Amino acid sequence: MKHHALRFALAAALCGAATCSLAGEFTVMQKDKAFSTKKLAVKVGDTVKFQNDDPFSHNVFSLSDAKSFDLGSYGKGGAKSVVFDKAGTVEIECAVHPDMKMVVEVAK
Repeated sequence: MKHHALRFALAAALCGAATCSLAGEFTVMQKDKAFSTKKLAVKVGDTVKFQNDDPFSHNVFSLSDAKSFDLGSYGKGGAKSVVFDKAGTVEIECAVHPDMKMVVEVAK
């Protein structure tokens, strides 16, 4: 508990009098050839971790203007993260399983 209080105090000191919010972290599971959600709302600066709970590989990617990325192939138990640094709509797919699709709405 002390660790979280120290982290908060440090973040508050770095923000000073300006309005500041800590970035959030979200986890999207991949199970049964599907994302655990079809739509996720995050803010600029937030991180989304894609956790593979299937017994086979996934390759999460996006070609969206707001965030283009390719996490590459990773197997069961693997996880890779993306920081969303620009507002907009990000359409996400799996290169291995074309029916796996979701949308991340990134707000300012």
